[in-house]
Amino acid sequence: MIHTFLAISNHNNHLDSAYKQALICAMHTLTIQTHKRDELVPITDRIQDHITQSGLQSGLCILYVPHTTAAVTVNENADPDVARDILMAIDKIIPFHDPSYKHLEGNSASHVKACFFGTSETLIVENGRLVLGTWQGIYFCEFDGPRTRKLHIKLMSD
Repeated sequence: MIHTFLAISNHNNHLDSAYKQALICAMHTLTIQTHKRDELVPITDRIQDHITQSGLQSGLCILYVPHTTAAVTVNENADPDVARDILMAIDKIIPFHDPSYKHLEGNSASHVKACFFGTSETLIVENGRLVLGTWQGIYFCEFDGPRTRKLHIKLMSD
């Protein structure tokens, strides 16, 4: 759903065009289908598409994952081996099978991994584009798949 508001300053009881600013406040929800237990799904293009469709030129893009065994992160997207290396390293640090886990569902490692990465990212939008570094991309992090997941996108103009 997209809401556009017009904020107008009343300067000396008349409209001053220098103070007119269209404010965009939009929320979208992406559905993401994952295919593996642990997976980093590139979503930069999908996020940028929502920004473009909204008309947002300058502001913030807040990403939020409403799951306890999934996350979102920003990292290198030029070389797919980086995503594989991240998953390999995190699996060494937090192995899926560990007899000391007490959680009855058997997915304790998935919860811990999601805590390490976090459920949200706040990104800058300028000139209608995400402000990312040359090699950066946005990833949905699946740690308990395969599943159908959601990612909320909140866009707010300056």
